[in-house]
Amino acid sequence: MDKADSMRNVLAARGQAPKGIVDPQAAARRIRLATYPPAGALAPFVDYFWVVEWDRRDCAPQTQRVLPYPNAHLVFNLGRTAIHGVVRGAFDRPLSGAGKVLGVRFSPGGLRPFISQPLSSFTDTTIAADALLDMPAAQAEALVLLQADDTAMVAQAQALLLARLPQVDDAALLAARLTAAAAARNGPAGVAQLCEKMGIGERRLQRLFANYVGVPPKWVIQRYRLQEAIWRLAQPDAPDLASLAQELGFFDQAHFSRSFAELVGSTPLDYRRSQREAAA
Repeated sequence: MDKADSMRNVLAARGQAPKGIVDPQAAARRIRLATYPPAGALAPFVDYFWVVEWDRRDCAPQTQRVLPYPNAHLVFNLGRTAIHGVVRGAFDRPLSGAGKVLGVRFSPGGLRPFISQPLSSFTDTTIAADALLDMPAAQAEALVLLQADDTAMVAQAQALLLARLPQVDDAALLAARLTAAAAARNGPAGVAQLCEKMGIGERRLQRLFANYVGVPPKWVIQRYRLQEAIWRLAQPDAPDLASLAQELGFFDQAHFSRSFAELVGSTPLDYRRSQREAAA
């Protein structure tokens, strides 16, 4: 398989539907969320561009909880434009007033060719975007956020990245393939299984994830399983909890419930009930 075929397989394996929004029924009433695919030259590096817009000027402030994936983001946010490393816990975003933000969701490994430091060096925090953008962040955010609509904003953000486009990195492609394998339905339930499936040694896997992804492979596997659970339980045809726990590879339903509650803040049963009530 050549590099072009490898890239096509990685891109086909990526899910473009944005998951990770806790309480999507209520979120749809708080915010507008839109996603846009990258230009062809950016496809090896970027999953998609996202735009979030809200207007709470006549409403009480609220908080939107997001459960991130193993993806770094470049976020154009007025006065706070920065590169965001992978966040290992839930991220709570206060919503008040009105605003609009554009983000670039890099593929796992996709940011590393643009920057000079390992992704693990800024997990759970942010770093300045000036070097990546080759201009002060305030100047870049003005170019993007002052555009008339989403299409123009995305085009401007793409132009900034295309001007700094690095060469495709084989290690970044491998990181993307490995995380895609971890995310696959009925995928590996542990690091040893991932190594066996993908034919890679555990020490090499750990080093690659520290450098290109920012979090350990065990965290990635567990996060994908919980993200899938959150998504499935928000659907009208949500499965019963015992079946879902077994399908996602949890030891038992109690293990699943504990892991879910630690991340989401409610039990799977309560979460499923709240989503059904919100949809009624």
